[in-house]
Amino acid sequence: MNNANMVVNCTAYKNGKKLRDITIEEISDVLEEDNTFVWVGLLEPSVELMRQIKEEFNLHELAVEDAYAAHQRPKIEEYGDTLFVVLQTAQVVDAVVQFGETHIFVGARFVVSVRHGSSRSYAKVREHCEMLPERLVRGPSYVLYSIMDFVVDNYGPIMDDLEERFDKYEAELFDRVSEQVHLQDLYQLKRQLIKIRSAAVPLLDVCTQLLRFHENIITKDGKVYFRDIYDHVVRLIETGDRLREMVAAAMQIELAQVTIRQNEVVKRLAGWGGILAIPTMMFSLYGMNFKYMPELEWHWGYPTVLIAIGGSCSWLYYRLRKVGWL
Repeated sequence: MNNANMVVNCTAYKNGKKLRDITIEEISDVLEEDNTFVWVGLLEPSVELMRQIKEEFNLHELAVEDAYAAHQRPKIEEYGDTLFVVLQTAQVVDAVVQFGETHIFVGARFVVSVRHGSSRSYAKVREHCEMLPERLVRGPSYVLYSIMDFVVDNYGPIMDDLEERFDKYEAELFDRVSEQVHLQDLYQLKRQLIKIRSAAVPLLDVCTQLLRFHENIITKDGKVYFRDIYDHVVRLIETGDRLREMVAAAMQIELAQVTIRQNEVVKRLAGWGGILAIPTMMFSLYGMNFKYMPELEWHWGYPTVLIAIGGSCSWLYYRLRKVGWL
């Protein structure tokens, strides 16, 4: 991937309105103008590109290293006058929730977003911000809010999809006609919910810090937006916890039903085994090679044995059928 594909956007804004698209080399010149800031969007950048961004915005090397290597948990860190925020993004691909990361550098006059892995494009976020210059005039803090809000809201449809899949499994779980086992599907669903929770819970701390600190970047009137994100994250976690508990209960019910079905099979096998034991015992008894057995000389001995076997088997079958073993 060349640098042109890695740089998704590099745009200058002034007084809340888009000034123009610029190159990375032009950033320093643009920032000499008053009331301007720059928004740079990167997609899986190379080492050289990250080094160029680091020098342009004087970013801390540890944060740049994290943004390049990825595989970070959601967090917020402060390096001098720059905030470094890590978010976990999610996207449904072939009915599986795949996760990615977005690393955001926020300064007084710049925002740099670095995307890795599964994630929706932030083009709609830029379009939305550019349609609201009265809000975008707040600068990088509003861009940070817009990206975070987009990431958190994107979990909503994913949770709806997971809930629909669970409802389908639950309906089949209590359907006496269907004996399809969804234990593995439920387990995968539970794992995805746990991953979503792991991505969402740290966002509470991120929002809390943005609400309480970092006044040099987050203006007082802008903090209300992050309070809104905090509320969305709380609802997301509550929905996930509720659904995860329901999935766990469904797994227990599924296991119980599998055990019940196995017990039914064992009961039937035991019942038929008991019925077959009667002729087996009788035939074994009269199959012994003894010369003096009184019944052998009896004229009605053979039909009597057959009738006894048939009657005993029929009676046992009736009793087992009555108690539900057959």
